Amino acid sequence: MTTAHELHAQGLREHLAPALRALGLAGRLRTFDLPDDTHWLLIGLVERPAADRVAFTFGLGLVRRSDWALTAAPGDRPDPRVRYGFEVWRARIGEVLPIGEDVWWEVLPGPRWQLPLDDAVAAVRDYALPELRRRAAADRAPGGGPYLSPAELEDVNAALLTASVARVQRAELADGELVLTGAWTRGDGVARIVLAGAAQGFLSAGDERFKSVSCVDTLGRALWTFP
Repeated sequence: MTTAHELHAQGLREHLAPALRALGLAGRLRTFDLPDDTHWLLIGLVERPAADRVAFTFGLGLVRRSDWALTAAPGDRPDPRVRYGFEVWRARIGEVLPIGEDVWWEVLPGPRWQLPLDDAVAAVRDYALPELRRRAAADRAPGGGPYLSPAELEDVNAALLTASVARVQRAELADGELVLTGAWTRGDGVARIVLAGAAQGFLSAGDERFKSVSCVDTLGRALWTFP
């Protein structure tokens, strides 16, 4: 009988890596990057082997090519699983999924053994790649980029939790607007009301870098804008 370790290796080689390359990623079996002129947009496989199984997830990273060129030998590629200290951004894929926390997949013997691989590819396609592209574009844009760190959002998220509204996953500046991202839906009236109050709190600070606050879901789709 084929073991979980054998299925894991086969799945990476015959299914996961080809599927990631079909999405436009280049690289080897465990480290990939998305072509970009100014940044390394990185996705790396992180594995957690056990005696009878191998769990895996993805590490994501964004590195400016200009920063990498200062320290790397010609032809070297950054590894998203390594902490260099000059990354623009790094995270596990679970942080950009609607669940907002660490996610691991496992390939186990049985007729449906490919399903975790399909799910992992879908997570890269629908969440990791859009997030990497968005962050690279924000880093290129003057006046763009992060506005508050997750720690600085704690008070806002505590208030949202009290109202049973999903947390703000990130707050960033883009073209004179403060963009809040979270696992909200357009039909959630409670979320709209509570976020409108949060937006007024941000606007009352009088920060000249933005004149409005917009809310988008985890796929970047516009939900509400508060002037």
